[in-house]
Amino acid sequence: MSSRRMNVSGRETTNVVTQFILLGFPSSPEMQLLYFGLFLVAYTLTLMGNTAIACAVCWDQHLHTPMYILLGNFSLLEICYVTTTIPNMLANILSTSKSISFVSCFAQYYFFFSLGCDEGFFLCIMAFDRYLAICRPLHYPCIMTKQLYTGLVIFGWSCGFIFFLTPVALISQLPYCGPNVINHFMCDPVPLMKLSCSEDTTTHFIYSTFNVVLMVGTFLFILCSYALVILAVLRMPSAASKRKAFFTCASHLTVVILFFGSVMVMHVGSGSGYSVKVQKIVTLFYAVITPLCNPLIYSLRNKEMKAALRKVFVTTIPVHKT
Repeated sequence: MSSRRMNVSGRETTNVVTQFILLGFPSSPEMQLLYFGLFLVAYTLTLMGNTAIACAVCWDQHLHTPMYILLGNFSLLEICYVTTTIPNMLANILSTSKSISFVSCFAQYYFFFSLGCDEGFFLCIMAFDRYLAICRPLHYPCIMTKQLYTGLVIFGWSCGFIFFLTPVALISQLPYCGPNVINHFMCDPVPLMKLSCSEDTTTHFIYSTFNVVLMVGTFLFILCSYALVILAVLRMPSAASKRKAFFTCASHLTVVILFFGSVMVMHVGSGSGYSVKVQKIVTLFYAVITPLCNPLIYSLRNKEMKAALRKVFVTTIPVHKT
């Protein structure tokens, strides 16, 4: 839908888009129902898994350490992250109009990418925490104080929202004269900028610069941190200590590779050069699949987390004796 913008002399100038059409996954009604079921199950499992980790960290005193507090916040962040897109995607599958208002579209873009940016910062903070714990074990309690990790948590939650104000404001100010059809399941900046009726090289440059600086910068920080951690682990005399440190870092690195790998393909590389189908699949990977896998990755080989989950959920479920 669009409205007519008039100039001062009353002549018609441009059509102004007031809503966008998200095509999602065009297919037969049967396939649409299948997509709806799959995404609903994925969303439910993601909420359950991340909520379980957050509850375990909150309720188990043994997990009130910086590593698990950061992990609990990361799980809460994942819940917010998937909630910015999947509920709207589910509603869009069942909708006949498949429309989203201009404001709602850019609100989704802002919150989704701000929270995604926050995920990158939290992964950096978690890598820094593992570096201190393994490479500086004697100084760790003095460095990673409650004040420091509280400040890091606040930093991790707020940075994405601050940094993404500029690109969202610039892209939302581009002239949209029509068409208004986005061949995607969410309001992604790449197809949004393609719909603009003017070529704004400055906005494209700022958007690309933000992507490169934030994503590549955080990814390199994480890789350097874990490179130092791996070197420290290899120097450990105890095989048991090596194994524990290796499994902890391996779970973190798996999440890093899954998240940054798919994000950088789309938003740092030439993601816009891929076919629409490939773009959707890659976006699904970091928007749906990675948040679904994270609870399993973090708890699968973590004895403390598995024990806390058993303690929390076994003791909270009443047992009725007959």
